[in-house]
Amino acid sequence: MRVILAQPRGFCAGVIRAIEIVERSLERHGAPVYVRHEIVHNKAVVDGLRDKGAIFVDALDQVPPRAVTIFSAHGVARSVEAEAAGRGLHVLDATCPLVAKVHLQGRQYAAGGRVVILIGHAGHPEVEGTTGQIDGRVLLVQNERDVEALDLAPDTPIAYVTQTTLSVDDTRGVIAALERRFTDVVGPNVRDICYATQNRQRAVRELCRQVDVLLIVGAANSSNSNRLREIGTECGIPSYLLADGSELDPAWVAGAGTVGITAGASAPEAMVESVIDALRRLAPVELSTMDGLVEHVEFRLPAELSGHAA
Repeated sequence: MRVILAQPRGFCAGVIRAIEIVERSLERHGAPVYVRHEIVHNKAVVDGLRDKGAIFVDALDQVPPRAVTIFSAHGVARSVEAEAAGRGLHVLDATCPLVAKVHLQGRQYAAGGRVVILIGHAGHPEVEGTTGQIDGRVLLVQNERDVEALDLAPDTPIAYVTQTTLSVDDTRGVIAALERRFTDVVGPNVRDICYATQNRQRAVRELCRQVDVLLIVGAANSSNSNRLREIGTECGIPSYLLADGSELDPAWVAGAGTVGITAGASAPEAMVESVIDALRRLAPVELSTMDGLVEHVEFRLPAELSGHAA
């Protein structure tokens, strides 16, 4: 069996930073530290940090006063920040800098008197955080039908921002629908779209030209992992999402000459390796990595943690 690994795949700089913030906080302050929601959408990562002493909570009222508290990579609403300050919590913010950039853009658009249109998935933590970071009217749209249903006059000044786990390709149709519907539309440059999302989706499209089956390593609740699976299906390749090798169904790869593997931005490489090991239990594997972009992006840690080795 030939197995080709996508390049790039797996952890992005925002995820690496978020995990490192939790690990360094544990080293500096000792266990426990509290994390609001999953630090990233991956059970293996969350379980590993829990074993080291992180406690994951759904709400801040589950955190003792003045405890070290970390906001997840997805970002939080201003109301959550205010609640943390009111309870005297020692907050470390692991919000991805690219998510924080969307927050800033949205606030600037709203301050300019525009209705902000957020392109994203209802219920996603990033969408909830972004909506709660913008003063003014924020309307969520998920597709072109939602654009048509907006109760706004055609000459309403609007601005759009996007959930970072959506790529240029994901949002192109919705943006075009906004520009058809409204006469005064502004939005961020395409260069502001999350680099990791775009790079991983581009790599999957290229990988699909070379394989018979596509395996995507990632969590079922990971937006970007699910989108990678959808892209594989759109390319006409049988595509399956799995957390690790234990979830591999041999029927998925039966008769496949070449299997492609990629991983969502919150999936650790160890889970990719477990899938490869599962394939090796079925047949001898000839492993290679496709030619692709090598990412060199790094994000700074909060100042209080940057002087301590991980």
